[in-house]
Amino acid sequence: MAAARVVPALGDPPPADAIAAAAEALREGDIVGVPTDTVYGLAADPWHTGAADRLFQVKGRPRSVELPVLVSGEDQALSLVTGVPDAALRLMKAFWPGALTLVLPRRPDLTADLGDDDETIGLRCPAHSVPLALCREVGPVATTSANRHGQQPVTNASALIATLSGIAIVLDAGECAGQPSTVVDATGETPRLLREGAVSWGDILPVTRT
Repeated sequence: MAAARVVPALGDPPPADAIAAAAEALREGDIVGVPTDTVYGLAADPWHTGAADRLFQVKGRPRSVELPVLVSGEDQALSLVTGVPDAALRLMKAFWPGALTLVLPRRPDLTADLGDDDETIGLRCPAHSVPLALCREVGPVATTSANRHGQQPVTNASALIATLSGIAIVLDAGECAGQPSTVVDATGETPRLLREGAVSWGDILPVTRT
């Protein structure tokens, strides 16, 4: 596969041609490098046959480690899940857009390929103009940090291209060196911390108890 095409994407809103190019690549089943409010990520359309498999391959990630999904907001998130607890809804309103990933009960008829787990789905609405614009254009996207599985995520477009192959387009919005998202299991009425990151558990707990 040819080297990734780098497309400037700095701005709020980001350049329309950058979002259009990335959206076209996703619709064709390609992998796209995207900046986020945490670190650079890899994105794929999980409804396109074979796209998730390509993403797992590029990342070197086992299918047993499910891909989370980026969404443009609460409405997109709720279209993918069922039986959402009130505590999860409060967390969405309090911390989205932001660096909080919520694990929720996946809709049984959801055909998106995210890995081997068909019971739950990890969702995040990022506080960054590029992935938000991309999700508004193409819908929810499967994502993972831009690195080989088990290694440190990259924080700029140049490092992404130097580290990974098999990517069609990289949207370059400069340095992205935030902390990873905090991951919370919100499948029940009492959320559980799975990984603490940019959002502290101390800030999350009061919201879950409202």
